[in-house]
Amino acid sequence: MEREETLLSRRAFAGMLGAGATYAALNPKILGANQPELMPLKSGAGVVRLSANENPYGPSQPAIKAMKDAFSLAWRYPDEYADALVETIARLHSVGREQVILGDGSGEILKLCASAFTNSSKKVVLAEPTFEAIMRYAAASGGEALKVALTQDYRHDLAKMLDASSDAGLIYICNPNNPTGTITLKEDVRAFLGKLPQTVAVLVDEAYYHYAETNDYESVIPLISEHSNLIVARTFSKIYGMAGLRCGYAVAQASAIKSLREHQVWDNVNIMAVVAANASLDDSKHVEDGRRVNSETKRFLYNELERLGFKYIPSQTNFMMIDLRRDARPLIAAMKGRGVEVGRFFPALPNFMRVTIGRRSEMQAFLSAFRELIQSNVNA
Repeated sequence: MEREETLLSRRAFAGMLGAGATYAALNPKILGANQPELMPLKSGAGVVRLSANENPYGPSQPAIKAMKDAFSLAWRYPDEYADALVETIARLHSVGREQVILGDGSGEILKLCASAFTNSSKKVVLAEPTFEAIMRYAAASGGEALKVALTQDYRHDLAKMLDASSDAGLIYICNPNNPTGTITLKEDVRAFLGKLPQTVAVLVDEAYYHYAETNDYESVIPLISEHSNLIVARTFSKIYGMAGLRCGYAVAQASAIKSLREHQVWDNVNIMAVVAANASLDDSKHVEDGRRVNSETKRFLYNELERLGFKYIPSQTNFMMIDLRRDARPLIAAMKGRGVEVGRFFPALPNFMRVTIGRRSEMQAFLSAFRELIQSNVNA
């Protein structure tokens, strides 16, 4: 029944785009008549970019077609197209439309949460290391950040985060976590949510949800009905391959969404992004294929690193952390000098280098530069 409703929604949505489809059909040069199915992950000629956890395979073909069909609608505000995406998301997660808010990427969701729930007397509690953007957004609201070190197995230390919640307005949990690629166990998250006071908002960032391949992990979106303080962020930047389009969303109880909406910019998402996102949600094969090829390439990299004698943190994402056994900064800089960009330096894990899982050819380029530099004993 849910699939039938989605198809009906898509047919109605396609009807709204009729004018755009006609325009694109008559103008094949708009986005290129021979749009490649997979886009390379490069930041410039000869540069392999493995630094931003981007998906090198790009959007699905239905998403690309939806953008072509909507190209002539760039003059319009995104109102009804954004509404159609909200409807699809609400149906996907079995929640009401009033429980969904769209963002200019999930980054805007983080900013809205910081604006709504932190101030000079309400701190944000987060792991160390984790995705740092929430700290900057909280600082803009006068909110101090309380960092809690990860456990020895690189999971969120939820017990200590709970202890730090007395002065908090917001707790941020990135699960799976960036930059470690690790998950915090579903039983631990459930127990944490049950103990956390409802007066403290908790934002669970599930940007890398689709890459996780373990029964010890779960989305907490189904738990929203039990917790009025729970907000879950998702993005189309990762598995859906649309980082450059900037589209994300949050799901929460209506009261929490209302608090976020008070801080939101009007017309914050664009038509191209929302039509591509809407089309992507109907393409489960693209998600399955993306997860599979990411897993295969990751295992290839694991094997090669083990041959070289390097340890790493097993990852549930499209990136991984490699233990260099020394300060990572010289090698990060040297890799860039060889035309391979890897992740930034993380002070909490100074001996680790983060690498995005790109295409097989890109990982071979990475390994070639990595071997060369390791053999030359880069130390400066």
